[in-house]
Amino acid sequence: ESADVRFIISGQVRIIVRMAEGREVILNEAGAGQFFGELSAIDGEHRSASVTAMTNSRMCVMPSSVFRDIIEHSPKVGWAVLERLTTLVRGLSERLAEYSFLQAKHRIYVELLRLSQKRPANPEQRSISPPPVQREIADRVASRREVVSRVMKNLERKGILEKTKGALVIADVSSLNKLISEGWNG
Repeated sequence: ESADVRFIISGQVRIIVRMAEGREVILNEAGAGQFFGELSAIDGEHRSASVTAMTNSRMCVMPSSVFRDIIEHSPKVGWAVLERLTTLVRGLSERLAEYSFLQAKHRIYVELLRLSQKRPANPEQRSISPPPVQREIADRVASRREVVSRVMKNLERKGILEKTKGALVIADVSSLNKLISEGWNG
């Protein structure tokens, strides 16, 4: 337990909330150039999430008192922290809406799009590389691996999702977006 802010010099980390019953929900991932721990540094409360290194990572640790002093005396840094907090609040608001209004299958559809990037070989498609394991997707959407497996198989049968050697390809983005819309209109 600390209120220090950690800046990621190199590597990749995952921000996780662990529930009392032992389940985990993946909130986000962060890499080089990003930081975490600012909430505890600002308000002095306990950390709201755990952070796990996904790769060998190097961190720079800044005591909370130094972080607060820099924010107070540098409007540019203070503004950057406000922008970061705004991004966090908006992202968490989106997730709250998803958990509140969408069925698990629709949350999986949204997460697949969130994780994907335009595919260089075909800009009409999107891909996730390396492909995530089903357990990871389940942890991101507060569901079970079996549900993810069933949903992904259904998407493959419909030709919306394809598995390749090094990626998970969203072959029909418009159809996936239509399924997501149906979930919101449901």
